[in-house]
Amino acid sequence: MAKLQSLDPSTPMFAQFKERTGPVVLANTFVVPKERTEAFLALFHRQAEFMRAQPGFVSLRMHKGTADSRLLMNIAVWESTEALAAAFGSPEFQGVAAEFPDDVVSYPHIFEQIEA
Repeated sequence: MAKLQSLDPSTPMFAQFKERTGPVVLANTFVVPKERTEAFLALFHRQAEFMRAQPGFVSLRMHKGTADSRLLMNIAVWESTEALAAAFGSPEFQGVAAEFPDDVVSYPHIFEQIEA
């Protein structure tokens, strides 16, 4: 299973699930070894297909770091933290998550839009 790290150690993702708000954006940055990128993306695609079918899902986009970066970033929009937490906690999602290699590191964080 990929190693989950907190982007903001004072606010881990599981604590963010308790905040009742929405819509929210999940920004998840992955550090993926070059030789695992193709396999990672295949697993991610399976996981994304599951998420797209969940209540409260709005959209999802995957981004790759430029140049020779090992970073991939998923940006997913959800109607609420409750919907995201329910999908994330489901056995189906967790089953696919367990297949990600141990040398992949994930930095998920939940955001809400503010006026700029």
